[in-house]
Amino acid sequence: MSNDEGVKIDIESPEQFEEDVSKIIKEEEEKKKASEEKSENPEEAKTGEEPVEEKEENVSGEKETSKDEGKEAEEEDNKKKHHGKKDKKEKKDPRDEKIADLEDRVKRQMAEFENFRKRTDKEKSQMYDMGAKNVIEKILPVIDNFERGLESIPEGSDKAFVDGMQMIYKQLSGELEKLGVKPIEAVGQPFDPNFHNAVMQTESEEYESGTVAQELQKGYMYHDTLVRPSMVSVVS
Repeated sequence: MSNDEGVKIDIESPEQFEEDVSKIIKEEEEKKKASEEKSENPEEAKTGEEPVEEKEENVSGEKETSKDEGKEAEEEDNKKKHHGKKDKKEKKDPRDEKIADLEDRVKRQMAEFENFRKRTDKEKSQMYDMGAKNVIEKILPVIDNFERGLESIPEGSDKAFVDGMQMIYKQLSGELEKLGVKPIEAVGQPFDPNFHNAVMQTESEEYESGTVAQELQKGYMYHDTLVRPSMVSVVS
């Protein structure tokens, strides 16, 4: 038994030995031819290796595409979450809407009630003023008669009677003043058609033209309302 390049050959007969040697020679020649062909055509050898590189590129491309797809999926999830938050914010609780509606109704009713209260108070005050004015207009002639009576008391009259008349007149005038009734100043004042009623003209050296020289009947004001204008004589 002999070794030739790691090939084991069993020598049983000369013929067998020759066949084995010829096989070995053929194999060596085929190996040489193959190595020569590879050395002559290196491009083909490279082309043979290219598919591996293409596979590697394809694998890397697939990895990149998978990463991009993962990023897109994450972005979509974030968008959905963001839209979900917006929808939650936009969608109000029906209980909150009812509470807001009830609060608005209460505010409106309170405003209406306040306006109604102010309107009724104003109407009451106007009605009270109108009633007071009517009563005062009926009492004023009594005051006029008291004044005329006191002015026309003859000399030598009973002093007690005269004092009693004056006391009643002062009491009545004081009560009217407490209610807000005041006489209008007329004599010596410029004529004002809003407060004075001129019934005659006169000549006077004391007052200028257009001035009230004489008051024939007193006029009265109830607060800021004219109850009766003063009846006067104006200097011509």
